[in-house]
Amino acid sequence: MRYKVIAFKQIKMNKNNMLKPYTVYYRDFQNIRLENCFYASDAYEARTLAMEFNKYISEHPNSIDLIRCEK
Repeated sequence: MRYKVIAFKQIKMNKNNMLKPYTVYYRDFQNIRLENCFYASDAYEARTLAMEFNKYISEHPNSIDLIRCEK
């Protein structure tokens, strides 16, 4: 079963700092691929949000497989 988490981070918006949807793919201890979705300004921020909101990713940051911008 898939669960998606969408997190919003309040930042001052301007033309160069638009939030984009990112999907963070990771594998759990059974090697099952899961995903979380976040709005972030770049992939690094999406990774940071994933680590903040997902306990498993926070404890296993190398479990992240891929971070994809969806637009």
